[in-house]
Amino acid sequence: MNYHMMAYILGNILRVEGLFLTACALLAVYFGERDALFAFIFTIFATMIIGTVLAKAEPKDKKIYGREGFVIVALAWIIMSFFGAMPFYFSGAIKGAVNCFFETVSGFTTTGASILKEIESLPRSILFWRSFTHWIGGMGILVFMLAIMPTVDERSMHLMRAEAPGPVVSKLVPKVKSTAKLLYGIYVFLTLLEIFLLFLGGMPLFDSIVNAFSTAGTGGFAIKNTSIAAYESPYFEYVITIFMFLFSVNFNLYYLLLIKDVKNVFKNEELRYYLVIILGAIGIITANILSLYPSFESAFRHAAFQVLSIISTTGFATANYEVWPELSKTMLIILTIIGACGGSTGGGIKISRLIILLKMAEREIRHIIHPRSVNIIKLDGHKVDEGVIRGVSGFIIVYLFLVCGSFILVSLDNYDFTTSLSSVLTCLGNVGPGLSMVGPIENYSFFSDFSKLVLCVDMLLGRLEIFPIIMLLSPSIWRRSYM
Repeated sequence: MNYHMMAYILGNILRVEGLFLTACALLAVYFGERDALFAFIFTIFATMIIGTVLAKAEPKDKKIYGREGFVIVALAWIIMSFFGAMPFYFSGAIKGAVNCFFETVSGFTTTGASILKEIESLPRSILFWRSFTHWIGGMGILVFMLAIMPTVDERSMHLMRAEAPGPVVSKLVPKVKSTAKLLYGIYVFLTLLEIFLLFLGGMPLFDSIVNAFSTAGTGGFAIKNTSIAAYESPYFEYVITIFMFLFSVNFNLYYLLLIKDVKNVFKNEELRYYLVIILGAIGIITANILSLYPSFESAFRHAAFQVLSIISTTGFATANYEVWPELSKTMLIILTIIGACGGSTGGGIKISRLIILLKMAEREIRHIIHPRSVNIIKLDGHKVDEGVIRGVSGFIIVYLFLVCGSFILVSLDNYDFTTSLSSVLTCLGNVGPGLSMVGPIENYSFFSDFSKLVLCVDMLLGRLEIFPIIMLLSPSIWRRSYM
């Protein structure tokens, strides 16, 4: 285990977090928010001092292997969440250390589950930081680090693989640093485009920025108590719906568009499956809720928004779908589990894993019928490596165990079945809103501190694809020599 390189990277991550916090401190000065300003200044000093101590000397041995990559990623997200919670705590915007940590983990993991009952009364700089955590967490702080760190080499791909969502992560261009820059370039461009379109439609600039941050990270933190419904604007709803889709698509496809390889974009199996699921869900829910709305357009708009909000794992709301028929609510829970595409900013099991699972089932059925046949699983015309197939199987098995275990632990609070189960599913899927007491117009404040910490772990497990967090608990991973 290369402890010096781990400390160096984690130290630099803290310093970058301090720089991000500086923007919020400047906003606190601009808006005259004294308590928030002091909280940001204290946090900036803490991150900068500790970060500088950790990264005081560049290590001679810069090698990063797979296990270091997983451990660095897991520790980075926990440390970032710990320090990111400080502005909430020291400004008094959120009461209780566990509540502050929960809100920050929910922000960085782009879950969007909140313990806040009242949002609009918070200082604007705090609201900005709250949504900014979504934007930082969406693409990942380590991808950002790979784009700017001068010491990046090809072994740093282990960091990207450990942090990026989806079963397969590959370089878009020969160099890791160039791949990271390209990903962030696309991310920034789409964010700026959404800000422009929202502002063009009449949304205040501040609101446009923070809502675009939450959409880009597929997080869902809103700055209004009734989320996007507060704006009462079909235009805003359609714009955000489109961008929830754009940010939940594999970013590799945007690279193909940049090099004008349109043919392979439309041949992409994951995209085709994703579109079929989205269009099917919108059609079913629109027909199911048609009687609840004055027109077909209104029913379609709300159905489309909520379907994209849930499957992209953003979690915004324009309607209280708790009053929708059971079929619609069931569809939304299924979409919560499925999630977005691999290589996007979304959460969930991922469409690519779903495709591989379906093809695994098909292969087993064919093998039963024709025992001597050789059946190869292919994705986009390419053979799927058996290691990837084993990884998908392992992920699903561990995912099911985590759902069951977390559900049992959260049930100790003695709330109803739907509340306990949907809270676990939405936190593990990084979605945010669930059903019953954690529905789209509710919050997570009523849970005990123990349950909130369980759900924090679920959010981290979901965002980091389970294994990096689990590896932290393995004693063998910490040995200097790995057998």
